[in-house]
Amino acid sequence: MLFACSETNEQQRSTSKELISKKVSELYQTKSVEELHALTYEQAFGLFTEEELEILSSGHWTFNVNVPVVVSVIRSIKQERLPFWLKESGFEKTEMTMHNEMTDYEVWQKNFDKGEIGLGINGLENYSYHYFVTVAPQNESEELTISDIYPETDFIGTMDDGAFVYGDWDELVLLEVPEALKGQQMLTTVRGRGTESQLVNAFRTTKFPSSEKADQIMLTWSDDPSSTMDIQWRTANSIDTGKVTYRIKGTSDTLSIDAVKYEMEDLRLANDRYVNRFTANLINLEAGTTYEYKISSQDNWSETQTFTTQSNDDTFSFIWYGDSHFSPIWGKLANQAFQKHPEAAFQAIAGDLVSDGLHRDQWDELFEYSKDVISQRPFMNVIGNHDNRMGLGAEMYRKLFSYPTNGPKDLPTEHTYSFNYKNALFLMIDATSKDELQTKWIEQQLSESKATWKFAMFHFPPYNWEEPYPNIQKEWIPLFDKYHVDMVFSGHIHYYMRSNPMKDGKVVADARDGTIYMISIGIPSPNRGMDEEPYAEIRYEQGPFYQVLDIDGDSLTFTAKDSSENVVDELRLVK
Repeated sequence: MLFACSETNEQQRSTSKELISKKVSELYQTKSVEELHALTYEQAFGLFTEEELEILSSGHWTFNVNVPVVVSVIRSIKQERLPFWLKESGFEKTEMTMHNEMTDYEVWQKNFDKGEIGLGINGLENYSYHYFVTVAPQNESEELTISDIYPETDFIGTMDDGAFVYGDWDELVLLEVPEALKGQQMLTTVRGRGTESQLVNAFRTTKFPSSEKADQIMLTWSDDPSSTMDIQWRTANSIDTGKVTYRIKGTSDTLSIDAVKYEMEDLRLANDRYVNRFTANLINLEAGTTYEYKISSQDNWSETQTFTTQSNDDTFSFIWYGDSHFSPIWGKLANQAFQKHPEAAFQAIAGDLVSDGLHRDQWDELFEYSKDVISQRPFMNVIGNHDNRMGLGAEMYRKLFSYPTNGPKDLPTEHTYSFNYKNALFLMIDATSKDELQTKWIEQQLSESKATWKFAMFHFPPYNWEEPYPNIQKEWIPLFDKYHVDMVFSGHIHYYMRSNPMKDGKVVADARDGTIYMISIGIPSPNRGMDEEPYAEIRYEQGPFYQVLDIDGDSLTFTAKDSSENVVDELRLVK
């Protein structure tokens, strides 16, 4: 078997992923769910013809070079199975190695003529530390230009100590790079690319498959909370239409609005690959008013639910959580918090709603466990690193939630957004995207705000005992100081922490002069031991917790509770 790993074309570029999708469709026709779960590497490899293996060996990663080159494929030695095409295509293993804090790498090399070069898949299993590539001219006097890179990227790195390999984890850098490779042009990747070709241990099932009846009914805001409400839900793929009927509670005058439908696919979700999701945007609602609503999915009607629009006073409360990771324990906590605090206007999670944002079965569980809450109170969240998974993006998150589209222009819409609720501004920031792309937007939001209270929520906590975020401290905290953000809510590090008021990186005596930084966790967390945090006012190792903020004009009461309803932290602020 000989794979040229060259002479690729546009068709092969598009068929590497398409071929896997085609094979998955064929497997669904010929194998049971149990057989899919048990599929071995040898069985998966045997599914492909010689022609198809040629595509998998050369259509995964392609680029053009203008001079003859040496290509180095640099792979993790922890990946037990060598990519099937590497030796067959003429790559030879060298003595060169390097490492980062997670794995060691070995270097395979091959000479290529000028023209188009194609490289193959990482494997039929999912291994997170995907290989990466360096390219150098065979003749050092010739200037190398790399072009027409697929998958498309505008970034070409330089090989050296301290260089990052994975665009989704640029803090993970190379160490002890061989001198012979330093200065070469480097094609970086993302850790999630291995999933593109995964067939072994790839298939999942959802505990809560879709049906013809609307479920996963959820409220959000994408506009003014006093006059609008967005309602989202799910049905089986066979349901083509849906609408919401609604009325002011206690009246008989009913309005209806058709929903926008879109199809959502999870290729490897064996028992529910395709579903339809619907979004209806209700507008021109009356402020401070309770509405009844129900959903029609063709001939099926949901139960009647209620929501209340923002009133015109300055009194309200809301609930927020740290990471939930689609846990039923978090679901129980959310229902408990809702029952104890039905006055809360909305609920929010500071990222990591699930553990893999591209696995729809996890979202199915999250929505099932919280269905009695999110159908009655808006669910306003931010993205965590597990929701924006391994560099593959957060498309599923964006499709599931209808949020304001007022974020930074250089980010995907709805990743970062802001909204005002009564006398409070909420900055909902995607900390998994580049910090510096959001700094200007954050300043604009804060400088233009006349809100009494200012809050920011994002996943990565700038101050914590385990891995502080100096770039967030550099980019955003000076703005929180300048415009006096009252509180910052985060998750990620699985523990509870409330800081003393801080300004310029130092503790200050009065909250009116500084910002309070908080971390929480919505699921159980282990005892790990914690380093000292001189800025911390209070800390707990073990979750879960939920937090309630009650605002009444110029005063704020903060309460944190554990799952037994014990008050573990409380605070009162007055402007």
